[in-house]
Amino acid sequence: MTGRARDTVYVALLRGVNVGGKNNVSMAALKKTFEALGLQDVRTYINSGNILFRAAGTDARALERRIDRLLEKDHRLASKAVVRSETDMARLVKAIADVWKRNPQWKYNVMFLRHTVDSPRVLDGITLKPDIERAVYRHGTLLWSARVSALSRTAMLKLVGQPLYQEMTVRGVNTTRKILDLMRQMNEMQRSRVR
Repeated sequence: MTGRARDTVYVALLRGVNVGGKNNVSMAALKKTFEALGLQDVRTYINSGNILFRAAGTDARALERRIDRLLEKDHRLASKAVVRSETDMARLVKAIADVWKRNPQWKYNVMFLRHTVDSPRVLDGITLKPDIERAVYRHGTLLWSARVSALSRTAMLKLVGQPLYQEMTVRGVNTTRKILDLMRQMNEMQRSRVR
């Protein structure tokens, strides 16, 4: 089924899918699950739970709840989805270009926050080590970077064992940019079909 011109392109970023041999589910099965929700033009990108789709409406939170329920029902995954629109992703990629000046001695990660923890105060209680790491809040995300040689000494490692970590999903900067490129391609394909 093809999308309608008024539909919005979204990406669902699934937390902890196909990582470290856990929560294994094929991208083909995830695609079918998303289609069962009535989402359109569903496609996946790499094997780590990036699902692009088109949907009517603009309520990302409602989409997250629907996706979470169906992932639990169909795949027994307690994974949590973070849903972003193409507009959200474009704003984020622009922020990345403004905040980060690429340096091969640093690692760059985009930490996508669920709506439940999305706040400029999300890192309260975590004292970053400014000589080896940086984190910048942008709506819906933390842009975290650290010296490659010091990754094991960063304060952000403390997040892994905290409840906050369960409310986010992490993607590399290149994956984040590629997802936006794919979303833009989906919109361009839809516009050419409507003409």
